[in-house]
Amino acid sequence: MRFPLPLKFFLFAALVAVVPLALVGENLVRIARDELKSAVNEDLTGVAAQVRSEFDSMYQGRWLAPLMVIRSGVDNPDLDVAQKVSLLTQGMEQLEGVVALQLSVEGSDIPMVVSDQTFGEALAAEGLDPVTTLAASPELIANIKGTGQFGRPLISQIRETGDWVATLALPMESKIAGRELTLAARINLGALRRTVSRHPFNQRGEITIVDHAGRTALVDDPEVMNQRAIVASAMPLIVAGARADALQTYRRPDGTDMLGAYAFPEWFPWAVITELSEESAYAVIAEMMRRIVMVGALGFAAASAAALIFSKGLTGPILKIGRVADAIGEGDYSARVDRVKSRDEIGDLAARVNTMAGQLSERMELMKFVSHETVSAIQARDGAGIKRGGERREVTMLFSDIRGYTAFSETVTPEEVIEVLNRYFEIQSAIVVRHGGDIDKFVGDELMAMFVGEDKEDRAVRCGVEIKEALAESFGAQTGRELAVGIGIASGAVVIGAMGARERMDYTVLGSTVNLAARLCSKAGPWEVLVDRATTDLVDEGVALDARPAVDLKGYADPVPVYRASFSEEETLAV
Repeated sequence: MRFPLPLKFFLFAALVAVVPLALVGENLVRIARDELKSAVNEDLTGVAAQVRSEFDSMYQGRWLAPLMVIRSGVDNPDLDVAQKVSLLTQGMEQLEGVVALQLSVEGSDIPMVVSDQTFGEALAAEGLDPVTTLAASPELIANIKGTGQFGRPLISQIRETGDWVATLALPMESKIAGRELTLAARINLGALRRTVSRHPFNQRGEITIVDHAGRTALVDDPEVMNQRAIVASAMPLIVAGARADALQTYRRPDGTDMLGAYAFPEWFPWAVITELSEESAYAVIAEMMRRIVMVGALGFAAASAAALIFSKGLTGPILKIGRVADAIGEGDYSARVDRVKSRDEIGDLAARVNTMAGQLSERMELMKFVSHETVSAIQARDGAGIKRGGERREVTMLFSDIRGYTAFSETVTPEEVIEVLNRYFEIQSAIVVRHGGDIDKFVGDELMAMFVGEDKEDRAVRCGVEIKEALAESFGAQTGRELAVGIGIASGAVVIGAMGARERMDYTVLGSTVNLAARLCSKAGPWEVLVDRATTDLVDEGVALDARPAVDLKGYADPVPVYRASFSEEETLAV
């Protein structure tokens, strides 16, 4: 009874539940990501709006409104100077964060300043004069008046202490000697700084305060952050005085993917930026993915263990077939698939591979008896069968013939004749192949080779000279017999194709060029390479071509010019 291979794969796939789990997990992750992104966006915008509201509420409720009350008291005409100074002192003590109050008289360079003692001592410890540092200069008061910024804070940082302070100026109705009075306050913004640094959001994200130039505020060491996309987006809105909150996704210069939002306080020229990395924002999804992978891994392990029972009988024969295919690919056509008894498609495949290996072995043996041109012609037909006929091509033909062969063959046994011929042809064949030639056939003691393509003339001549040199070195003084080689080379047009009967053809070359090369070979003396005129014109440097007396050849009315080829001295040394 056959057990079909598809059924085996079906049983194996049924045990593997990883794919359905992966599909379900992917959908769950996508849905969770969408929901989580919405929640994260609300969180970012909510935190930015909350910090903005706290800034505005703190400024307006803690500082601006009480200072306006103090201004009204100082404006009271029923109070004398001492009472007004007392009001300033008591008011500063009651207002958290106010470190200096002063009355400035228009046109006077000497303001009346009341400062916080503790803050003043901190400034003195850094080598600063508290009065000079905390006093609002007449120029600053004039600038505030000229720009209509009464009630609006002007922000600056005391570099030596790192404190951020705001200068607030309010105009007064009362006058001294007809001169206008201005109430100015210096406010320590440490409360705003603590609001940012202590916010719970900092445990998973970042809250950054930036000004119109992209510089960070309320920090010890301000730095320019305009390389961040969200900061660059907020900067023009600060300058324009816009108050539209926004949400943005972007990538930091270091490659971190971020989610961010910003909001703008009403009373400060800043943007409150909240940022959260996508890695932190989607940490829940990462944990979900980890659990899905863990469950998938357990399922895969269970499926693999179960599939092992089936795979042993399934993969064993396949591996054997694979090893045989590799051996055939490496040229071992004797390899066979054995001990495969599967009564299914695998068993059929093993039998077919064995049949294929036998047929390939036969074909490879047959290929040794035909030329490469014959094989190429058969392959070009793509299985349609080769037809009789030929085509005209430009080639260079080389004929090589052993001198003294007839006398030699009559004095030794046939076995020794075959052995010597094979040694001769082995050396010649290797040289022909190395120079890109194709051996058309062996006829008795004669070798016939063809060269086509670029530099065919040069390659053929070099091949002939190298054959002469190699055979002279290997056989000239070792055989004890008078065996030499003569070589003829000619170039021109030939006809290449299949010729003969329908059931028995030969793929060869014909034409006057073939005849000329064969006759030059017969005219060549022992260890001599004769070349026709058409070939010598295209031979490169390194080969010496000596003109010989023209020779009479059968079929030619006039003597044919010939040249004897040999390596120059430099080329001989290189070889």
